[in-house]
Amino acid sequence: MKISASIYSDKKRPLQVVIDDLVQHQVELLHVDCNDDLSVFEDIKNIRKWCDLPIDLHVITNDPEKYFDLLRSNPVEYITFQYEDLKSPLNIPSDITGKKGLAIITPTLVSVFDTYSNFDFILIMATIPGQSGGMFDAVNFSKIRQFRSQFPEKSIHVDGGVNGEVSFILRNMGVSSSVSGSYLFNAPSIGHALMNLTKREVESEFKIKDFMIPFEECPIVNENDLSIQSILETIETGNMGFCLVVNEDNVFKGLISNADVRKGMLKNLNDLNKIKGGDLINKTPKSINENDTVFSMLKLIKNCSFPIMYLPVLDNNGKSSGIVNFVNLIKAEL
Repeated sequence: MKISASIYSDKKRPLQVVIDDLVQHQVELLHVDCNDDLSVFEDIKNIRKWCDLPIDLHVITNDPEKYFDLLRSNPVEYITFQYEDLKSPLNIPSDITGKKGLAIITPTLVSVFDTYSNFDFILIMATIPGQSGGMFDAVNFSKIRQFRSQFPEKSIHVDGGVNGEVSFILRNMGVSSSVSGSYLFNAPSIGHALMNLTKREVESEFKIKDFMIPFEECPIVNENDLSIQSILETIETGNMGFCLVVNEDNVFKGLISNADVRKGMLKNLNDLNKIKGGDLINKTPKSINENDTVFSMLKLIKNCSFPIMYLPVLDNNGKSSGIVNFVNLIKAEL
């Protein structure tokens, strides 16, 4: 996940000093907030003289057209317009280069992106736009999952309340870029903040249930329907490489992964018809309670002698609540 540094969050130093500091610390993107202020393009011109870092421009305006000529003469790598301020559907001319994004605030449904399916990404505002230092609203974890489900080919950017813990969770959820402002500049140093935003071990206040893939979105097989066909179809349609096994009350009974199916086939190569669905279940996989924290989850994984790709999540009664899938996190660390 790329860190996009919100350059105007540093109120104490001249802009060039801020940019030089960010360049020295190898920040990947420069986030420029434009609250209907055309003068930011003077800053963009100067930034182009000072460095070659990609510019991530977020415009809040009810008149996008007045920015088009400026974007033609001062192209940026990422251009985002705030959805709620638009008076009519936004059509960005094709000769304006850079990746296009739509920003939405927390109450706005991700389905509004339907109208902008030609755009490259969504920017989810997890706090109030234009206000620095706000707390990340956990409801946005579900918005990220919803968007990923509805628009799997599009990128997700997040702005607001991103600290070390939130950054870890966002990386796990496959977010492409997160904007960091006050957290980045209020730390002892930018380098210290960047280390926290990218480290793999974090202390936590959020619970597993805040960001897990919920039960209703998981590939599920009932223990009374463990035919090889139902198992393979569930794993295939779930597109996660596994399925959870539960009883009629959703009590967790185990997990069947691609690896479990492969092991079952290897044991019965001489007669694949002998494979029984019940024999494929891993009945004792590592699991975690929905009320545990990220810190507890990392401690569990660290103490495990084998790699964990997915972690079933249970409630206090042993019922399946969901799962944490680590595929996105692994991709983010490459």
